[in-house]
Amino acid sequence: MLTEEKKSSPPGRIKIMNALSELMREKDFHSITTAEIAATAGVTEGLIYKYFKDKRDLLYQVLNGHFQAFHDHIVSKIQARKSSIEKLWVIIRTSMKSYAANRVFAKILLLEVRNSPNYFESDAYDMVKIYSRTILDIINQGMEAGEIRQDISPHALRQIILGSIEHACLGEVIFGKELDTDQVSEDICNIIFTGAKK
Repeated sequence: MLTEEKKSSPPGRIKIMNALSELMREKDFHSITTAEIAATAGVTEGLIYKYFKDKRDLLYQVLNGHFQAFHDHIVSKIQARKSSIEKLWVIIRTSMKSYAANRVFAKILLLEVRNSPNYFESDAYDMVKIYSRTILDIINQGMEAGEIRQDISPHALRQIILGSIEHACLGEVIFGKELDTDQVSEDICNIIFTGAKK
């Protein structure tokens, strides 16, 4: 019987989350069993259910940790930038690089979890909303400062930015294609911030 202290001990929870992350680099999420996660973590299978409701809840918590680290990285990179346009360039480029460097998480985010209604009630989705809000805040600041046109919808601009990033990464995520993140992010930024009209 586990003591109350061990039940809430962070090390066991972290081991389980790390185990799922490790397994997802080699296998599809749906084919991973809780028994495999426990064996990889070096814990009993029952311990998983002490910290998580089920395997999908575990996945959401792993994604949440990934999103938190990603958002912290974004925030640290844009702090040194003065203009809103520069900050948005950094976000686009950094987001593209993150998708390319973390294909497992990108695939889960873009193709899998959005099919589950529970995802939209998870901490992971809350972090996605914070990331999305960061972009919207920068757009609004740019409009107030006169850097971005005020006759366009800030929400529409945010959706264009997010949609461009995700669509550009889909081929790499689905088919494992190589992606020149610097060039693609440069192309996206040039079109969004300069325009396509001659």
